[in-house]
Amino acid sequence: MQIYLVGGAVRDELLGRPVTERDYVVVGASPVQMQALGYVKVGADFPVFLHPITKEEYALARTERKQGRGYRGFVCDSAPHVTLEQDLLRRDLTINAMAKDAEGNIIDPFGGQQDIKNRVMRHVSDAFVEDPLRVFRVARLAARYHHLGFGIANQTLSLMRNIAQSGELSFLSAERVWQETSRSLLAENAEVFFATLKACDALGYWFKELELLWGIPNPSQWHPEIDTGIHTMMVVKRASELSKSLAVRYAALVHDLGKGQTSSVDWPSHRGHDALGLSPIKAISKRLKVPNECAELALLVSEHHSTIHRLYERSPQQILAVLNACDAWRKPERFTQVLLSCQADFQGRKTFESRPYPQYEQWQEILNLCNSVNAAPFVAQGCTGAAIKEAIEQARLKLIRDYLQSLTT
Repeated sequence: MQIYLVGGAVRDELLGRPVTERDYVVVGASPVQMQALGYVKVGADFPVFLHPITKEEYALARTERKQGRGYRGFVCDSAPHVTLEQDLLRRDLTINAMAKDAEGNIIDPFGGQQDIKNRVMRHVSDAFVEDPLRVFRVARLAARYHHLGFGIANQTLSLMRNIAQSGELSFLSAERVWQETSRSLLAENAEVFFATLKACDALGYWFKELELLWGIPNPSQWHPEIDTGIHTMMVVKRASELSKSLAVRYAALVHDLGKGQTSSVDWPSHRGHDALGLSPIKAISKRLKVPNECAELALLVSEHHSTIHRLYERSPQQILAVLNACDAWRKPERFTQVLLSCQADFQGRKTFESRPYPQYEQWQEILNLCNSVNAAPFVAQGCTGAAIKEAIEQARLKLIRDYLQSLTT
């Protein structure tokens, strides 16, 4: 029985990056032997065990043979005769197909160390195409390691395209796709995940509302980059710089889906795209089973980002309506996320990256002013019921009106 550290932990050690999760492969053992040593079986489909003390995962070396659709359609052989090299051969990329023994020796049968040196992500074998989830996994790793100079080998990208065109992506579960998507959105270069999926024709099934945006023009005055798809990627990148929040980054991703619903006759104008974006956002959030926190923020940003941008052009009533719709009184942290998403939208444009976005502070100042209004003085004046709410609204409108006037004087 031999135990090896494998996969991402070996890769990240060689890259000098912190290792947060360690997985092990056990060669020459059976499930009965593992359980006799105190390991706890947790894999329903695969022979995976938890170490009795560290709780790290130990999997028996295995081979796989494709016989069904999706990423579950495999028959596994995890008998003690399966070798380490056979186990590594079934892995996705050469940089993930390395192992380290107890003495610290690296076992690298497929050139992973050289590919790390060359900063290339390359498939181990043509069996790569048997698991459609690998399209999303490789795109996620491309986003994660983009800042280190990694790129995907052309042949590997071609295999990813073959998987996408085969229809296999439709057999994946929403939970697994969202897991890869959410982890990618939290990467330093989240936009690379979606750009990679587009490059290999893999956006169509799970992100069809997003895919529509490429080729849709915007007014050059406000969007020197012109293309809405390119703008969206720039917004995701800017959101990643402004916030570590998954909800903010997801809202940035889908904020302009309404532009895919406007009439091409009116392009590059997209009047009403804010409200038009609500339906496609609901559709993609439902398809991916996006958490409520992310989906709700995305809807608020889509519906109100134009008003938030054009603060100076809006009436006190329209401004107060946004604060009410966002429930900024009870959820000020979420309203801050709305503003960050809007800032990412404004600065996620060619030549706009360093432009100031005073609206962020100004909306916060308006919210603080309005929060200074409370019911006590109106109750003292004898107001009751709905009259109290109306009095508060009028007081807030006056504060907003005075604030807007101060901006122009």
